[in-house]
Amino acid sequence: MQPPESLPVSASAVSPGDRAPQAFGGASGSGSRLVIGLLALGVAAGVAGILFQRGQTRRCLEFYGAEAARKVAAAPVVEVWSLRPGAGPGGLVAVERRDVSTARGLVHLRRGLVEDANFLWPAPGRDATSRLHESAWDTALAFSDPADGRPPVMLVMDLDGAATAPGEVGEEGALAVVGRPGRITLGRIAGGLATWLREVH
Repeated sequence: MQPPESLPVSASAVSPGDRAPQAFGGASGSGSRLVIGLLALGVAAGVAGILFQRGQTRRCLEFYGAEAARKVAAAPVVEVWSLRPGAGPGGLVAVERRDVSTARGLVHLRRGLVEDANFLWPAPGRDATSRLHESAWDTALAFSDPADGRPPVMLVMDLDGAATAPGEVGEEGALAVVGRPGRITLGRIAGGLATWLREVH
């Protein structure tokens, strides 16, 4: 009879418990690699999304300024002001103010106001810095947050300049930010903006 230590041990003689640690270790390694891969894919997708969004809004952010752009996108109080020239030179007064903070379509309007493709931009090297007469600005959107104690961000608009026929608005007109230089042409947002303003009136 051979000594016990010389007995051959076949694969079938190894108990399931003896094999478990090796099998478990392999599965754990594969699972970790899968998780890491998914995390890396998520990060890459997030970065790509941020870069894409920045590319879609870069010119608007430069035109509005960072703080004004944030309020346009998220200020809790939004009002529509109807304007007319004031008594003094270069001044405007609000003849009517309407709170539209909960108006239908405001979320889409906010998004549209910060997308570059909705406006017609000056050619490179040129800037629409010439002033319009105060009577041109007939409507304003005021974005404010009472909690911060700061003045509202005012976007003044020349909607009459966008008219192509009575009661219609084409791809013209202008928008400016009170307190900042320059103005931009409304572009393809003009029609939807005018329609929305009529609906909330």
